[in-house]
Amino acid sequence: MNEAPDHPRDPARWSAAIAVVFFVLCLVRIGIPGTPYFDEIHYLPAARALLDGSEYLNREHPLLGKEILALGIALLGDNPWGWRLFPALAGTGALYAFTRALWFASLSRFAAVAYGALLASGFALFVHSRIAMLDVFFVAFLALALWQCAAAVREPETGRRRLAIAGVAIGLAMAAKWNAVPLAVVPGLAFFAARLAAGRRRLFTSRRGIPVPGVSLLEAALWLGLVPLAVYAATFLPTYGFDKGALQPGGLIELHRQIVALQESVVEPHPYQSRWPEWIFNLRAIWYLYEPVDGAQRGILLIGNPLTMLLGLPAMVWVIWRGAGGDRAALSVAVLYAVSLGFWMVVNKPVQFYYHYFLPSCFLLAALALALAELRQRGWRRSTTATLLASVALFVWFYPILSAAPLVGEHSFAFWMWLDGWR
Repeated sequence: MNEAPDHPRDPARWSAAIAVVFFVLCLVRIGIPGTPYFDEIHYLPAARALLDGSEYLNREHPLLGKEILALGIALLGDNPWGWRLFPALAGTGALYAFTRALWFASLSRFAAVAYGALLASGFALFVHSRIAMLDVFFVAFLALALWQCAAAVREPETGRRRLAIAGVAIGLAMAAKWNAVPLAVVPGLAFFAARLAAGRRRLFTSRRGIPVPGVSLLEAALWLGLVPLAVYAATFLPTYGFDKGALQPGGLIELHRQIVALQESVVEPHPYQSRWPEWIFNLRAIWYLYEPVDGAQRGILLIGNPLTMLLGLPAMVWVIWRGAGGDRAALSVAVLYAVSLGFWMVVNKPVQFYYHYFLPSCFLLAALALALAELRQRGWRRSTTATLLASVALFVWFYPILSAAPLVGEHSFAFWMWLDGWR
């Protein structure tokens, strides 16, 4: 799974180094707070119930994310490290996988390295890698799937194996959180569109032509369609053994009706709720934590990096233009951003939050990385380097309220509140 193109400038070591530094930063104060906070209060009881087989709690979400949290508790104990180590590993894996996906898609060394720096300093991935929520798991599995799909296109001799891994990862992403579903269909549809454009006479059985020579459309449907569904269904097996509320044979369909109903039932207004126009302009934050805890006033703020979230918008416009002109890497990023954000524009979910922009923001930063790589090729080396350094500098500036560092007092948050919507 770590193979790379036969290319002397492959930045795999740079991607790994950035991921290692990111992981170490995630571990700093990962045990603070010492009690569950924000949505951990929903997911940790569900994980504990999984371990003792008592009841299927938190039914509004599928099971895999809570199974991973339960594994952490089983291995490390019912304590902050047991709750949060696997999210940190998943976030680190997502960072590495995203950079590898962009490398295989673009073969741009600078874009891949820049993407790693932008993701690591983009706030959202860091915050979600230090909390026992479901989001980082579905993002990590989607990132793995995109990496493998991009590698299959670039190295068709490994295409079958890569697509098989991608299919498993897609199934795991959906099983972690339904937010992955809109993106889950993109690889299969992209394969179909590319093979259709290739004009093969035997559309479904021919193994010739793009995107992965050697793999027929029927076989791709197996790896990218049937395998994800089978993997997804398999993650629900523990629900048949609960002492209370166990599923009966054939009950999986009814369970999904319940999940849909529960997702649509949250209509009570929330002070932190927001909508997509506020997300893209970075106008509304969420305080995951702000209170005296573990001997000091501490805070954890979810917001995007103030610089790169805004620079990413013109970069996305440029990527759309490049994609329309035939640049496949740019087109892929534009489509992934449009699908992941567009879902929240149309979905019947009355109460939405900034963390729903987590995945779209990852693609926004990919657009910025590609744009910076283009500017660097055109001679803007100092400007592109300065942008990355400024992104890291802002991460350092906000680090105390991203990592639960001890603050001076209860009004310390005002130091970082550049906008009223961040309060």
